[in-house]
Amino acid sequence: MKKIRKAVLPVAGLGTRVLPATKSTPKEMMPVVDRPALQYVVDEACEAGIEHIVFVTGRNKGSIEDYFDRAYELEATLRDRNKTGLLDRITSELPEAGSTSFVRQQSPLGLGHAIWCARDVIGNEPFAILLPDVLVKAEKSCLAQMVEAYERVGGNIVAVDEVPMERISSYGVIAPKGRADGNLVEMSAMVEKPPTDRAPSNLKITGRYILQPEVMKLLSDQAAGASGEIQLTDAMTRLMKQQTFHALKYDGQDYDCGSKYGYFEANVAFAIDHPEIGEEARALLKRLQQA
Repeated sequence: MKKIRKAVLPVAGLGTRVLPATKSTPKEMMPVVDRPALQYVVDEACEAGIEHIVFVTGRNKGSIEDYFDRAYELEATLRDRNKTGLLDRITSELPEAGSTSFVRQQSPLGLGHAIWCARDVIGNEPFAILLPDVLVKAEKSCLAQMVEAYERVGGNIVAVDEVPMERISSYGVIAPKGRADGNLVEMSAMVEKPPTDRAPSNLKITGRYILQPEVMKLLSDQAAGASGEIQLTDAMTRLMKQQTFHALKYDGQDYDCGSKYGYFEANVAFAIDHPEIGEEARALLKRLQQA
């Protein structure tokens, strides 16, 4: 069983659900409290032992590459002003040299196409996918939990969490195959936004995957699906006929930062636990509740 060393982060999307904020700022770089949303996702990957991150970018995403590079003028200014705390923070979060790659998705042909663009960097290794729209707040990172599950059962792993059945038609869900083994359940299918009365489960797909490299070959000839785009789930469905897939019910809470409410919710959730402003944030919420 090969170790999960690489992760793909598709960051080429336009962020239309949170316009006009994303007109000139990549949605992944919008701050959640005091850090770009993307930094939380990168931290999650690093906590899980990921050694190399592949960012799949598009037009007007240059600030992402700049963010994960040295900022010599800023560092010099902080050093001159003896702001060593801030200096240590921005330099400690930099990735090691050679541990990131940036590949371009020239056309918005779908998530499956974005993942396929990373094929040469991934090579013949299993790899993780983290959708940067989704932040997961957890004591142990969602991906770290998935890696532990992968080391138990191998194959392909999809992160899921439970949602009320009355809301299930808004999500992609998995169809279980047999009984659950603790927080793991083997999958037989994935269903996109099923009607409530026909949903195979209440386990929604969260936006975290561990996939075997054979999915890249399937993506290379995957026909366009929903919305005329190359869909990752279509290739995964084909792969499911050849390999095992397990769904992991992870411990944690996810926030959809690709929506306006989800972005606001994430800011509140991370603010109340922030080491510098957490107490004030909780006090503010209490005052607003009493107003």
